[in-house]
This record gives sequence, structure tokens and C-alpha cells, in this order.
Amino acid sequence: MSLLPYEQIEAFKNRGAEVGHGAFGENIIVEGFDLKSLPVGTRFVCNDVVLELTQIGKQCHAHCAIYHQMGDCIMPREGVFCKVLAGGTIAPGDLIEIA
Repeated sequence: MSLLPYEQIEAFKNRGAEVGHGAFGENIIVEGFDLKSLPVGTRFVCNDVVLELTQIGKQCHAHCAIYHQMGDCIMPREGVFCKVLAGGTIAPGDLIEIA
């Protein structure tokens, strides 16, 4: 499961990127967290869903279409990856908190 900060997506758009939700392959867009500064093991709770942060960023072996268009992609440095500890439903606008 991948998370990406809304604020970073908007900043990237302000640089001229034409990207929509999901363009980076992110599963969930969150607001109000500096995800890359959180330690591995951080848990997020939203409704019945519990996620545990397992990886900050990723190595991009083959640059994506966004990188080829913009010369940059934020997912490798701003995105985080989580494992699902408890499943459930998350809808747009639901509150996600650090447990």
C-alpha cells in the first residue's frame, strides 16, 4: 500500500506537471503529514484500517512517464509504503491518524 502527501503532489503540479490522482501509482493521498520524516514502524489508523509504514521512498530503476515528461518524479523520495495490518474501507475525506 503506498501513500503520498497531497501537499507534495500540489507542489509538483505547480511546477507544471499535469498529473491526476493515482498518476504516481499511489494508493492513498494523505494531507498534513511529512511522511518521509516518519520512522519505519509508524502506524496509521483510518476507520477499521491499520497500516504500518515499512519503507520510505523507493529506488526507481526505470524512470516512469512522469520523470520523462518533467525530469523528476516525487514518488521515490516523498512516497511511503505500508503493510496492511487490518483491512477495511477508506473513502475520500476519511480522517487518517497516526496511532
